[in-house]
This record gives sequence, C-alpha cells and structure tokens, in this order.
Amino acid sequence: MSDHQTEEQQVEAIKAFWSENGNAIIAGLVLGFAGFIGYGYYQENKLAQEVNTSEAYQNVVELSSGDEKTYLAEGEKFISENGDSSYSVLTALALAKEAASHKDWAKAAEYLATAQEKATNPGLKAIATTRLARVQIELAQYDNALSSLATPLPASFKASVEEIKGDAYLKQDKVDLARNAYQAAIDASEQASPALQMKLDDLAQHNVLTK
Repeated sequence: MSDHQTEEQQVEAIKAFWSENGNAIIAGLVLGFAGFIGYGYYQENKLAQEVNTSEAYQNVVELSSGDEKTYLAEGEKFISENGDSSYSVLTALALAKEAASHKDWAKAAEYLATAQEKATNPGLKAIATTRLARVQIELAQYDNALSSLATPLPASFKASVEEIKGDAYLKQDKVDLARNAYQAAIDASEQASPALQMKLDDLAQHNVLTK
C-alpha cells in the first residue's frame, strides 16, 4: 500500500511540476529549435553572400585588362558596396597599383588609405601601410610616410619598414638616420636584396666623398 501511495505521490509531483513549468519548457524547446534553424539559415545566407561577393570581385578583376575608366569606376563601386569584406581591401590595393602605374600618386595614396582603413587582416593592413608610405615619399610627404610607418605592424614587415624609413630620411638629407635604417633593414632580412645593400654602400661612399 505504501508503495502505491509513493507512486501516486510521485505522479502527482510530476503533474504539479509540469503544470508549473510545462509552458516554460516547451517555450525553451521551441526557441532552441528555432535558434538551431536560424543559425543554419544564417550560415547558409552568409555563405551565399560570400560567394556573390567573390563573383563580383572576379568580375572587377576581369575588367583590369580593359578600359581603365570602367575598371576604376567599377572597382570604386565594388568597394563602396562591400566595405566590410576583405575583397574590398584587395580591390583598393589593385586600384592603387593601377594608379601608380600611371604615376598618379595622389590617387594611389587615396586607394591605399582606403585599404589601410578597411583592412582587419594584419598582413593586408601592413601591405597597404608600407605601400602608402612609398607613395607618400613619391609625393614628397616624407613626414607623413614616417608617420604611416609608426603604425604597429607584424614583425615580418620590419625589413620593409626600415628600408622605406631609410628612403624617407635620405630624401630629407638625414644621412645618419638613413644609414641606421638601412642597416636595421639588412639586419632584419634573412637575405638582404642587392638593391638594399647598394643603398647602404652608396651612403658609405657618400661619407668618404664628403670627408
């Protein structure tokens, strides 16, 4: 008899618990299932967006071999429409290269500043930054170039940063600073390029001639 009563008490306890909490449990299950479906939809939608962005980027790349004005216009449009995508950074870098090939340094600087601003990947940001500094030197904006290079960049870019600093210092006739920067670039390089070594050698020759 006691066993029967115990079972009844258990059933009644379950009924009471379900009566008090049943709606909340059902709601939680529904929300959880809806969240699972929503997450799957989000992932599929995100993938579709990435595919569409990739295709649009490829279309812009294909225009690079055609009319320059069309290429630049479509590239700028792509950047404005895909500002949060790494593809917009790649496009800005490509447009900067196109502008630089025509020595349109001001336009190249504009594109590179855009790439630098939008880049979230450290490598892409470093590429945009070092290229911007080179272009700023072409524009005789030496202090701006040095300021750009003051931005913290990955250690793998140290040699490039120091070499560009040397170029900027040399343009300012700061020979000692240029020499130190070139030496730092060589020290940071696994194998210094002949061009970089030549820059340092030329400064050594400059010292001999000025003594």
